[in-house]
Amino acid sequence: MVDKHLRSSDGPTGAVDMTPYISVCRAHTESLRAARGAAPQCFVLTFGCQQNVADSEKLAGMAVDIGYEITDAPEQADLILVNTCAIREHAEKRALSIVGQYKHLKEKNPSLVIGVCGCMVAQEHRCEQLKRSYPYVSFVIPTSVIYRFPQYLAETVTKGKRVFRAEEEHTVAEGLPIRRESSYRAFVSIMYGCNNFCSYCIVPYVRGRERSRAPEDVIREVKTLVQAGYSDITLLGQNVNSYGKDLEEPCSFASLLRRLDGIEGDYILHFMTSHPKDATRELIDVMAQSRHVAHSFHLPLQSGSDRILSRMNRHYDRAKYLDILDYMREQIPGIAVTSDVIVGFPGESEADFEDTLSMLRRARFDMIYSFIYSPRKGTPAAAMEDQIPREVQNARFDRLLALQNEISGEANALLVGSVQRVLSEGKSKNDAETYTGRTAQNKIVFFKEPCPAGEWVSVHIDRAEAFALHGTVITK
Repeated sequence: MVDKHLRSSDGPTGAVDMTPYISVCRAHTESLRAARGAAPQCFVLTFGCQQNVADSEKLAGMAVDIGYEITDAPEQADLILVNTCAIREHAEKRALSIVGQYKHLKEKNPSLVIGVCGCMVAQEHRCEQLKRSYPYVSFVIPTSVIYRFPQYLAETVTKGKRVFRAEEEHTVAEGLPIRRESSYRAFVSIMYGCNNFCSYCIVPYVRGRERSRAPEDVIREVKTLVQAGYSDITLLGQNVNSYGKDLEEPCSFASLLRRLDGIEGDYILHFMTSHPKDATRELIDVMAQSRHVAHSFHLPLQSGSDRILSRMNRHYDRAKYLDILDYMREQIPGIAVTSDVIVGFPGESEADFEDTLSMLRRARFDMIYSFIYSPRKGTPAAAMEDQIPREVQNARFDRLLALQNEISGEANALLVGSVQRVLSEGKSKNDAETYTGRTAQNKIVFFKEPCPAGEWVSVHIDRAEAFALHGTVITK
């Protein structure tokens, strides 16, 4: 589905006009269609976070707008776009491996155009590596200029040029067509970039400084989605709590959320990701008073040690984090809280790690996303001398998971016997006889009764595991 309200034949606003390039690309796809009697095909592969998914939906939307049809089969494609992640070294190597596998497709189809997009190619060394070692890649598009996709494609198909410019723009392009992957769940970017410069993180270097969309543009997009029947909408930003600080007329994230909550309809609002240093009581109060904001909060901890938090440049300590968490649970009883934790950060002692374990026991998160620290080239932490041996990291990681699995299981067990409103996601990917969905607190629920994706159902919870609930549908 392509959002018509975001289609703009005049090119995106707030950015360089793409109209001439769009016309060239449409002429190219029309010639391909005329030659073969069918529309040319575009394959989009996405690595990484929800923000990357949202970016890929824009790339797919632009591809459809200029005449391509989207395919799930890269071997059938005339255009392949690989949207990459740079958060960990493993993600980059996996993306490069996949791009390498497309070499044989280019050999079979010399007219195939391959573009590599996203965070990875915002790094100069990766851009140069693709240019030097992957001659079948036609262009790269860093995250800050994805709206220029028609320009890069036009230069490729008309001039045979390979485009590897290191362009970086701090603009917010509105009006891009979006091809949503789902008919009921939507991602809405409210801001781009990050100003925090955590010592381990590559994001500020690959996504640039914070740029907020105008509240009117966000509200218009969400309202249109609700009117189109979308029931699960997630607001995205590297740090949504910083939203609006850079606008000419500042607008806090809490204020934006309050205005979005006023939109009439049957839908639920999620948001991610938050930074503890900017999580305000005003935001929590708005959530408590809202009709549509989910009672779930993803609040990355990263470490339970004040010393390590300081080395990470996180700008909060245990006390501040717990103050936020306690206020949240006081104002919103039953709220589900999830978090991120990094194990084996440079200099992490056994005592520091024990502080993290004690924080998990105190915070009692519903779930955590845990990661073993890996150096990212260009970040301060990568240059720290006291790197932790891999075997120590692995051992601590196992201990962390064992503790959190116990806590998650106990938290989910409290829901046995309750009735939960669940948004169906359709058939389970792993079991054709089982259906799956999520509660308003974003907990996974499995059930046997057939229910189309996108429908709300009431499910009696029969049993619980650490990562999921199992139940019986009682009403639709």
